[in-house]
Amino acid sequence: MHKLISQLPVTELEPLLEFERMLVDLSSRFVHLLPAHVDAEITSSMQQMCEVIGLDRCSLAKYDESSGQFHITHRWAAQGVPLLPDLIPHEQIPWITRTIRSGNYVQFSTFADFPQDATRDIQTARDIVKSKSGTIVPLCAGGRVFGAIAFDAVLAERPWPEQVTKRLQLLSQIFANALLRKKYDEALQKAYSEIRTLKDKLQTENVYLREEIKLEHQHHDVIGQSETIRRVLRSAAQVAATDSTVMLQGETGTGKELIARAIHEMSGRKDRSMIKVNCAALPTTLVESELFGREKGAYTGALTREMGRFEVANGSTLFLDEIGELPLELQAKLLRVLQEGEFERLGSSKTIKVDVRVIVATARDLRAMVKDGKFREDLFYRVSVFPLHIPPLRERREDIPMLVWHFVREIGRRMGRNIEDVRASTMLAFQNYPWPGNVRELRNVIERHLITNAGPIFEADLGGLESSATQKKTLAAIEFDHISQVLRAAGGRIRGAGGAAETLGIKPSTLESRMKKLGISRTSSPRHLVAPPEISGKSH
Repeated sequence: MHKLISQLPVTELEPLLEFERMLVDLSSRFVHLLPAHVDAEITSSMQQMCEVIGLDRCSLAKYDESSGQFHITHRWAAQGVPLLPDLIPHEQIPWITRTIRSGNYVQFSTFADFPQDATRDIQTARDIVKSKSGTIVPLCAGGRVFGAIAFDAVLAERPWPEQVTKRLQLLSQIFANALLRKKYDEALQKAYSEIRTLKDKLQTENVYLREEIKLEHQHHDVIGQSETIRRVLRSAAQVAATDSTVMLQGETGTGKELIARAIHEMSGRKDRSMIKVNCAALPTTLVESELFGREKGAYTGALTREMGRFEVANGSTLFLDEIGELPLELQAKLLRVLQEGEFERLGSSKTIKVDVRVIVATARDLRAMVKDGKFREDLFYRVSVFPLHIPPLRERREDIPMLVWHFVREIGRRMGRNIEDVRASTMLAFQNYPWPGNVRELRNVIERHLITNAGPIFEADLGGLESSATQKKTLAAIEFDHISQVLRAAGGRIRGAGGAAETLGIKPSTLESRMKKLGISRTSSPRHLVAPPEISGKSH
């Protein structure tokens, strides 16, 4: 190489030696160059190299495997020389594309240097690229071509001495190594970022799960065999297979969260934990950061960055309890997440995209709230895609014996108690009581009486509850109580002399219809003790 250089005329030797010194300097500089500075340094080096050896333009392109095209990413041109377009379709340079993709370089001093099958390439070089002479070198790594760099003489034709060509190839390799190092560094940083995000998410989810464990769920399954609750579970199973938003409506204590968990467990997201937020339990000032997260310094006291529940629930289900309590100013942000699956953390302008299935619950009349201007109409229609009414306990009284035995066993086991039976009078009282607090009230009453009743037979006095609930009884509740009392007095008989229908003064068929509507069973037992129902009747 040095022998060939020494044979060159002095006028050609000086630029070549300067090019040689530049390559040594570039090689040293790129080794220690930070990946963030690689692109700017490549463009600067293009200009420096072209000016040293008298080239008019230099362009670097990366190959896109999916499209089969070379896209220009770095470029420089002398004053008055046009830059290459971002993309020259491979159909316009088929021979050049094949040659570069095979790992060989392309070089021409005049168009006559092209082979006969490169007619289309010559036309493109003359009319679009407007290059009179050029060298195109592939950028390779691991035997695979991932790009190319083109050196052009636009203003006049020029020769390409072997010494220049070899140094252009060396320059191309320096650029290729720098770009690959930058690519690997970016991939590594992306992986680190994803690991940090996943770590933060797992830590947040673990904290959430520990909090959930402390809350000791009221019960883990939906208990009941009545047609009313079975109808709810059938609807839950239908919607579980979709990602549609579900709105659970019902009085407080009816078990809306249990139905939400049932929907989640029947869905394709069951492998991830369902995340719960009670909108009524959060201060208005903290609801936004709780749902959407916050950046450090977003507000006074925000000392760290915190992920919101939507981020934690990404890929899973988010249960928003008491949705009617959500502040009006946050409802628009919630609507955007439901419609577009994106939001910004508090104190940040960066958009975060999530895949979250949302289930909401409310004990309030959202339609009335919409009319009063307290709930957005567009959000109401978005959350009520699939409304599901959870019946109060008084509408599924036939499930009360099963619920009583479930709670007696569960709570008794936790207290170290073995309850053998439930008094018949207690069970009848439980069935006759309207339970304004629904299943939650039933559980609390059972727990309270298990504390005060130390024997193996469970019994409870609902006298205090009945007196406080009498004033709130509906007409249906009063009718339920009266028919139940008459049935007990008639020994469960409906028809014939002394039957309940005769006592009430109505037709037996009318009484049976009313009993079915009110959920009254005619099997009132005179036994002192009531045997436990079969647990196999439990519905999930």
